Amino acid sequence: MKNMIIASTSTVFGSGYLEYILPTLKVHFKNVKTLLFIPYARPSGISYASYTAIAKKAFVTIDINVKGIHEYENPKNAVVNAEAIFTGGGNTFELVNQLYKQDIVGSLKQVLESGTPYLGTSAGSNICGVSMMNTNDMPIVYPPSFTTLGCLPFNINAHYLDPEKGSKHMGETRETRIKEFHVFNDTPVLGLREGSWLEVIGENIILRGNHLARLFQKNKKAKELQIGALDWKNFV
Repeated sequence: MKNMIIASTSTVFGSGYLEYILPTLKVHFKNVKTLLFIPYARPSGISYASYTAIAKKAFVTIDINVKGIHEYENPKNAVVNAEAIFTGGGNTFELVNQLYKQDIVGSLKQVLESGTPYLGTSAGSNICGVSMMNTNDMPIVYPPSFTTLGCLPFNINAHYLDPEKGSKHMGETRETRIKEFHVFNDTPVLGLREGSWLEVIGENIILRGNHLARLFQKNKKAKELQIGALDWKNFV
């Protein structure tokens, strides 16, 4: 039975790394002693060791040890035997590229479907959907496939931004880009605003946090989803 937290971001404005969600994580990872961290997304090109150190600093406050997957000789065994797993944010293209390179996409999906507690933030949330095709990241590498874990029956657009009234920005909005995606694809897309997350328990998906989520479906008007349980079977 899936036991996942899929968050739009690791850091909200004015807060430290994971600080806004730590009370939830303390419950989510109850009884977990050591957390496997997947730092492959490397925000700003940071090293695996440096990124893992950031995660360690956050989780030590709730008495959980963190060990990076790069510290293990066999990444697949690390995933299969993990008490719990956290995939951090950064560049989704590089994250997916490394998951395939290390041949752990299938193993990661299997353990998450079986109930290993999971936290994803940003890129680590993008990979929970059907594909990574709604990431906002630059394509700095070319992964073998855009297909991701499929733990959700839709895609995630993390850090979803609404158009700012009066803005002089002349580029595409997030909504515009998602509409472009739906010209060629049928998969629903959930725009997760900053400070919001999904709690996935088995087949139940619950929107948590301070903001509504925005649902995009092909050939339909986008709609706002309220905080609470999502009746996702009606939009897939």
